[in-house]
Amino acid sequence: MLKNIFLSALAVIIYTVSFAQTDKIIGVDYRNPRPYEIAGISVSGDFSAAVDNVISVSGLRVGQNIKIPGDDISGAIEKLYSNGLFEQVEISVTSVQGNFVYLNIYLQDRPRLSKFSIKGISKSEADNIREKINLVRGDVVSPHTIMSSKRIIRSHFVDKGFYNTSVEVIQKADTTAANSISLDFVINRGKKLKIKNIDIAGNETVEDNTIRRSMKNTKEKHFYRFFKASKFIPTEFEKDKASLIDKYKELGYRDAAVVSDSIAFDNEKNMTLYLKVDEGNKYYFGDVDFVGNSKYSDKQLNEILHIKRGDIYNQKVLESNLYMNMNGRDISSLYMDDGYLFFSVTPVEKKVDNDTIDIEIQIYEGKQATINKVTVVGNNRTNDYVIMREIRTKPGQLFNRSDIMRTQRELAQLRYFNNEKLAVNPKPNPADGTVDIEYVVEETSTDQLELSGGWGLGRLVGTLGVSFNNFSLRNIFNGESYRPLPTGDGQKLSLRAQSNGLYYQSYNMSFTEPWLGGKKPNALSFSVYHSVQTNGISKKLDGTTNESGTLLSRQAMQITGVSLGLGKRLKWPDDYFSLYTSLSYQHYSLDDYFSSYSFTSGNSNNLNLGIVLSRNSVFDPIYPTSGSEVALSITGTPPYSLFNHSDYSTMDDAEKYKWLEYHKWKFNATWYTKLAGKLVFMTRTKFGFLGMYNNEVGLSPFERFYLGGDGLSGFALDGREIIGMRGYGNQMLTPRTGTAATIGGTIYTKYTFELRYPISTNPMATIFLLSFLEAG
Repeated sequence: MLKNIFLSALAVIIYTVSFAQTDKIIGVDYRNPRPYEIAGISVSGDFSAAVDNVISVSGLRVGQNIKIPGDDISGAIEKLYSNGLFEQVEISVTSVQGNFVYLNIYLQDRPRLSKFSIKGISKSEADNIREKINLVRGDVVSPHTIMSSKRIIRSHFVDKGFYNTSVEVIQKADTTAANSISLDFVINRGKKLKIKNIDIAGNETVEDNTIRRSMKNTKEKHFYRFFKASKFIPTEFEKDKASLIDKYKELGYRDAAVVSDSIAFDNEKNMTLYLKVDEGNKYYFGDVDFVGNSKYSDKQLNEILHIKRGDIYNQKVLESNLYMNMNGRDISSLYMDDGYLFFSVTPVEKKVDNDTIDIEIQIYEGKQATINKVTVVGNNRTNDYVIMREIRTKPGQLFNRSDIMRTQRELAQLRYFNNEKLAVNPKPNPADGTVDIEYVVEETSTDQLELSGGWGLGRLVGTLGVSFNNFSLRNIFNGESYRPLPTGDGQKLSLRAQSNGLYYQSYNMSFTEPWLGGKKPNALSFSVYHSVQTNGISKKLDGTTNESGTLLSRQAMQITGVSLGLGKRLKWPDDYFSLYTSLSYQHYSLDDYFSSYSFTSGNSNNLNLGIVLSRNSVFDPIYPTSGSEVALSITGTPPYSLFNHSDYSTMDDAEKYKWLEYHKWKFNATWYTKLAGKLVFMTRTKFGFLGMYNNEVGLSPFERFYLGGDGLSGFALDGREIIGMRGYGNQMLTPRTGTAATIGGTIYTKYTFELRYPISTNPMATIFLLSFLEAG
């Protein structure tokens, strides 16, 4: 409004000056308005716009009847100014012939931007600023352009804690181009401003620390604060004031309000934030009545609402138990899991008597909705049927909100899509009581190329591997499906090789079909591997002498294995459980092999059956924030010694362990708990035990546990199971022989606690900080 008044006044001034200069020549008395008909319009000055466009924007036209002086001329000037292209606009009368008038529009273009620079900050930060202010060479430079750019720059640094940032803009005429200027943005960030103290007044019942904790992004400066900076960000502070009031409402103070707030600068680095609150009275729930419910009784609804007379008036609990409780027990879920898509519930305060509030829950049940169509969009690699088999909402079923949420989890578990972009669009049709459900996905690359090096056997071990996690075996001979490999059927193919030359070599291949037969989620997996470990003497040189006459003797151990497994999803105790059964065979061949084993030459065979019962309720497998993973595995060989009637006491170890016998138990439980914001607390416990059937046979020399170190070696040398324990050297906690050689343990426990904070949750590069505590 002020801008319009200013432009109108400016137009009148310009109009008056213009006519004062020409009045005696052309006979116009601007003190006495009279009507004229426009006979012609000309345009002059320094401008780049087309003449017809200028006249069109002005709103004036030949044949138009206007008053001079009058609103038509001032309005035309205002329209041309508001266009933003012109720095100067004048409209004057060039000739008057009776009732006909000839007008001239004089224009002076605003300068154009030839270039701009950003000074006072680093190059990377300047690049970020360039993207935000979005200035382009050739843009019209207006006061608004400059003020907007300064505001964006300052806001950028205020959000980083530099509250005292100043921006100076230096304009320079560019002599290399007509009517052009360059801009230099000179930025002085100043010192990063920290909140030294949050001073709270007016709180008589709620403690200061409770209020401070309720503000998630506005924190005082403390030496122990790692994950949340104590910088002052005005936009976040406004959100935190709302959070503060929400906290009061949880405690029953529904009328609480922030009366005032202010800041005071202690020095160039620190500030104090002052808050004054009005707590109001504390309220309690009175009678809670239900209206409009016919499907469920008042008693059933009250059991779920779980609010009784005399409870503190907590709006958060009320809304949670009405709309979305994390454990799934809320009234909305009760109805919407039974098809009532059009259901709505509204709490109304019917009576306030002193400190007691009576609530009426108004329910509209509506009709049950049946699912009509289920579609998927965004999958340009994964075949529709791979996604559809994970979807729990089927055409013809009643609408079920829990099924939709569970479907989102199952799609996230596939790891084919960007979990942050998973979306569901229900499209209800109240006319016929149906709903179409559209699932939106965004494909992300799931294939992995591994090229790494690790330290083992006193040497560098190189690894080259590829994993295709959305493979299509049926299209292996279809040349058109190679992009660059056949994909989209949800199968997994992994190839991996490791070597450090003659000392160690390992080759692995595995394949998994997650839906064997395509109708049920029964996963078939197959793997085969072969590894060789030697003392560095090749077969060709075995038995020969070197230049010094020393006899060269090859020492080697070879392990060849194959495994076939079948996994099945269970429906009891709940459908988060799964059962996996595998049949595996390994062949160990020792040839004068130097090790901690009780024999150095011979062959051992390991035929075993494994069973794993697991439960996984984690939503995001890449960066879990909630849920748990629990697994119990039992692996065992046949108890040969119990039925072959052999006398093991007379056998040497090579003969005794020709067919290994053991039973192996492992337990792993991991829980993820979201503490505050993005901060996640992870707890894990692991247990392993290797047992025997017969004391005369003893414990297997293979399949033992080796504890200690980072656990990141990525290779197994002799059938051992490597368990990491950070803070200790590799295998430091592993039992040893009298010669200090590790022989592996037969039982272990391990406990892990981690605090995790994400830096990037992008599926292509998930990065998070963690602190840990481990014991075992």
